[in-house]
Amino acid sequence: MPLDLVIIGGGPAGITAAVYAARKKMSLAVVAKEIGGQAAWSSNVENYTGFQVITGPELVKKFSDHLSQYKFEMREGVEATLVERAGSNFQVKLSDGQALAAKSVIIASGKRPRPLNVPGEREFRGRGVAYCATCDGPLFAGKTVAVVGGGNSALDAALQMERIAAKVYLINLAPALTGDPVMSEKLVGLPKVEIMNSAKITEIFGDQFVRGLKIDRAGRIEALALEGIFVEIGLTPNSALVDCVSKNELGEIEIDCAARTSCPGLFAAGDVTAVPSKQIIIAAGDGAKAALSAFTYLNTRGG
Repeated sequence: MPLDLVIIGGGPAGITAAVYAARKKMSLAVVAKEIGGQAAWSSNVENYTGFQVITGPELVKKFSDHLSQYKFEMREGVEATLVERAGSNFQVKLSDGQALAAKSVIIASGKRPRPLNVPGEREFRGRGVAYCATCDGPLFAGKTVAVVGGGNSALDAALQMERIAAKVYLINLAPALTGDPVMSEKLVGLPKVEIMNSAKITEIFGDQFVRGLKIDRAGRIEALALEGIFVEIGLTPNSALVDCVSKNELGEIEIDCAARTSCPGLFAAGDVTAVPSKQIIIAAGDGAKAALSAFTYLNTRGG
C-alpha cells in the first residue's frame, strides 16, 4: 500500500512539510541524510521571526524537537537517489537499495557546495579544504585560513573564522563583495581579515595537509601560505534525482505559488527550487505550502 506522502530532505523545508503533513494525519515517510540541512551550517541567524539571534544548530534543534512530537516513518542516514512515476503513484529509490511507494512526493533536497575545480582541491579535501566553517572551523583555531567567495555564505564564514583564526584571507573573484551590506560592514576594518577582490585561485598546494594556495590578480600570480581553505562560492541544487519536472538553467526545480511542479502529485520546496531568495524562513514557508498542496492533491485526485 503506497504512503500518502514521501518527503525528501531534512532541512527547514522538509521538516516543516513533515510537521504539516503529520498534523493532517497523512501517512508519510521522511528521507534525509541528516536533519538540519544547510541551516545547521549557519553561525548566527538574525532574521528568523521570533528569534533576534539564534545559532543555526540551535534552530535545527528546535525544528527537530518539534518534529519528534509526531509519529511517522523516518529514514535518516540514507538518501533518495531516484524519483519516478509508477502508474498513478511514485516510486522513491533509496541509497540503501530499498524503495518507497507514495501517492505524492515533496522534494526538499536542498543544495550542495559548488567546488572550485582547481588543482589540489580534490587531493586536499578533508585535509585543509573544507566547505562548512560552522562544522570544521574549530579545527583551524589559531591558524591562517582563506574563505573563498563574496556572497552571504562567504561573509558569514569569514566572520566565524575571524573569531578563532590567526588571520583570514577573504578571496573574492568579483571586483566587490556581493553579500548583504550589513555583513560586509562587519568585516571591513577587522584587523585579522584581509579582503582580496578580483582574485582567482589557480592552485591549492601542500604536503600531507594544505600549506597554501596560488591566486591570479590581474595576471600576477601570488602564493599565500595558509593551513585551511573554506570554499563558499555557491551551491548546486540536488535535483538530479528527478527528471519528470521542469527545471531552470541552474537545475533548480520550477514551482508555482502552491509549491506544485509540472508533474501532478510532485511538489518541491526550499533551496532546490527556483524560488529566488534562499532563506531559512522562506524554505520553511514553502515546506508548509507543499504539504498543504499535497493534502489537497490527495483529496481531489480520486482513487
